[in-house]
Amino acid sequence: MLRQQESTRIEPDSNGVNSENESSQSGTSYGESARTPNVDIQQELNRLEEIILDSPRIPLTRRTLVDEEQLLEQLDLVRLNLPIAFQEAELIIRHKDEIIEDAELYAQEIIEEAQRRAAEILNEMGLIQQAQQEADRLRQQVQLDCEAIQQGTLAEIEQLRYQSQQELEQMRTNAIREIQDIQNGADDYADHVLGNLEQQLSDMLRIVQNGRQQLDDD
Repeated sequence: MLRQQESTRIEPDSNGVNSENESSQSGTSYGESARTPNVDIQQELNRLEEIILDSPRIPLTRRTLVDEEQLLEQLDLVRLNLPIAFQEAELIIRHKDEIIEDAELYAQEIIEEAQRRAAEILNEMGLIQQAQQEADRLRQQVQLDCEAIQQGTLAEIEQLRYQSQQELEQMRTNAIREIQDIQNGADDYADHVLGNLEQQLSDMLRIVQNGRQQLDDD
């Protein structure tokens, strides 16, 4: 590694993965024990920078006193986990086309869904507009029917009024005629009665005159 006191040294192999040329006295790889899954390389590099920046500086110089043990441990952590990051990057690159294809399919599905929804909205708007037009047509038709009914009712009322007036006039004429007929009948009856009475009186007067004449003759 980077430790001067240790003989273990890690070098990248042909596949870009670090391999150990020498193992520690315990027979266990330090890299295997130090490797941590799910390590954020960027975060660890930031941590390495913080270690350097937070270390005390030598006055009147541009040098910094760095904790060698802490610095080497942080470098080992970054270095041992770099192959994982490389493998993840290589996996992403290898599946780049598949990821892009999935993204394009997902985007196409979203576009198709948006188009379908837009078509549904337009269809609904068309139905709403059609229903509004139908409602306007029915309202106009009802208004026309009401006006026609009103005009028909007024005409019927006028006709009934005229017919009633004609009937009243006819009734008045008939009543006058009946009154005149009754009056004429009454006059005829009175004349007939008076004629009979006159005839009777004439007969009685003739009898009286005959009786007087007979008296005179005697």
